[in-house]
Amino acid sequence: MRRIIASLDIGSHTIKLVVGEIVRGKLNILACVDTPSRGIKKGYIVNPESAIEALNDVFKKGEEQIGQKITKVIVSVPTNGIECFLSEGYTSITNEDHVIKSNDIIKCLQSSVYNKVLDNREIVALLPTKFLVDDSVVSDAPLKMNAQKLKVKAVVATVPKKNVTPIIKCLEKLGITVVDVTVGPLGDYYEFKNQKNSSEVGAVINIGASKMTVAIFNKGIITGCEAIDMGGETIDYDLGFVYKISRKDALYLKEYIALADKTNAQPNESVVFINKNGDKVKINQYDASEIVMGRLEEMLNLAKKQINLLTKKEISYIIVTGGVTEMADFKDMLKYIFKDASIGMVTEIGARHNKYATGVGLIKYYDSRLNLRNRDFSIFSIDEQEELSGIHKKVNISDDSLLGKLFGYFFDN
Repeated sequence: MRRIIASLDIGSHTIKLVVGEIVRGKLNILACVDTPSRGIKKGYIVNPESAIEALNDVFKKGEEQIGQKITKVIVSVPTNGIECFLSEGYTSITNEDHVIKSNDIIKCLQSSVYNKVLDNREIVALLPTKFLVDDSVVSDAPLKMNAQKLKVKAVVATVPKKNVTPIIKCLEKLGITVVDVTVGPLGDYYEFKNQKNSSEVGAVINIGASKMTVAIFNKGIITGCEAIDMGGETIDYDLGFVYKISRKDALYLKEYIALADKTNAQPNESVVFINKNGDKVKINQYDASEIVMGRLEEMLNLAKKQINLLTKKEISYIIVTGGVTEMADFKDMLKYIFKDASIGMVTEIGARHNKYATGVGLIKYYDSRLNLRNRDFSIFSIDEQEELSGIHKKVNISDDSLLGKLFGYFFDN
């Protein structure tokens, strides 16, 4: 079976849908689309009817690209109120040959969270840090090993139920099944995961439209995360307020005229807008860049302080991604705050914009969870996959606990 996975990243500015196929460990993008968000504020559903319309729009766009109905998806939910804790679980290996099978790993993981999550919270990540086979530590998932007992130590991440339930309900009304939920920073990390950072402590920062997330990872395990209510729209507001121009014009000024680092900005390069008073206002690149750079420096300094609050360990890497990092000269500005930080660039053909970092990474994250439990998965049936093979695609870059339902990769049999 072809492993085809769809991810949904719901932001305040846009909703992004990515469909990808994993082939020999590599991700091929089949569809990558977005649509303006409606009925959504800071990742939360505030107007279900409007949100459903926007979600329907993005699924239609994705389905047009691949020629198939999309009915299953992995979803990122708001990180607000996230909590991480260590847990342990174990199970006895009771089959005749005492060989560890995928169901034994699932039962072991399940026991690590049983009766340990409050009713008003949902699990968004269950990440094993080590497995013990008959009390001996093993480096990888212990599938097919001989044992009497299997034990796991894991990090469990949970969020308030209000972060999850409204999104699930909206998708259900569209006939969409949520196969898993998690948080955006896990997608960001998995998009840029490599051999080096998977063995070190580091930070991943995503600057989105309305908020910025700062997450700490220790050997690939999320240990802390915080959301800061500032993002690209904060810069739009600054420009709109100073020059008394519309939000649309402020966005244009930020994306096409201003630079993230004022050093290279040109005072004689300018643009003219009609302000809210009906008057012409001439704005030069240097002045606009000075406003943008000032706000970006403030945001990254806040991120720097947050990193120090989230961990006392030495940081070996800092990755900064998200749509804002596409700004001209962002790399030059970044070095003023973080000398050794790097920009997380999305390089997959069909999704080459950093605003898709979370969505692309979520597919890789879910693929890793499937590998852990030795399961095949596809959002399409075998017949649908056959039909998909013949399509020439043009990719346009442009009420109760849900535990069992949302975390099927651990809890279904």
